[in-house]
Amino acid sequence: MKILIADDELPLLSFLKRGLESEGYEVVSEHDVHNLIASISREVPQIAVLDRMFGNIDSLILLQSIKRLPSPPMVLLLTAMDDVSDRVDGLRQGADDYLCKPFDFEELLARVQALGRRASQVIPLTDDMLRCGSLTFSREERIVRCASDELQLTRLEYDVLIFFAENAGKVLSRERILQRVWQSEKDPLTNIVDVYVSRMRQKLSVANDLMIETLRGNGYRLTVISR
Repeated sequence: MKILIADDELPLLSFLKRGLESEGYEVVSEHDVHNLIASISREVPQIAVLDRMFGNIDSLILLQSIKRLPSPPMVLLLTAMDDVSDRVDGLRQGADDYLCKPFDFEELLARVQALGRRASQVIPLTDDMLRCGSLTFSREERIVRCASDELQLTRLEYDVLIFFAENAGKVLSRERILQRVWQSEKDPLTNIVDVYVSRMRQKLSVANDLMIETLRGNGYRLTVISR
């Protein structure tokens, strides 16, 4: 698994890189906030460990750009800002986890491992078959099964659900869903995405290990629930 660490504190950057590499991770680092989006696009990490105050920029303003990338990473924010409101702001803006400085490396490692499990919730079985939690997708037949039962889905419902499954654990904005499913880059000024997400929640009631979360102001996330 590849991890990108982004921090302008070079000693901390070096320490985290060595520590995570010693745990077997592939690690790349970025110390310039202005190169961050380009680095993530180029390296395509599964996890980004991001300093909240990166140089003179609050990284919250970069989160939405990160989450709109074609293959956005899970984001762990590191910060000295430990007020509850600061943590809530970070999570609402799209961060997947939040760790306050100073921190113990073992706790950071545990959080990275937890994010890694969430980022690996999609299991390609073959080029045609995909498994996400208790669901199995057949791309060729456009069929989704939960155990041996086939879900009754319309064409658009299938397109929405497989897009969520392919990006399980990641935040999907309404704009990304519109572009992928409806091939539209413009807001149709309707609640069509919300309507289909509501339908998917009803259809997923048969799968008790999956849920679609609403992240207000950012979009939706399909989560596989560990039991």
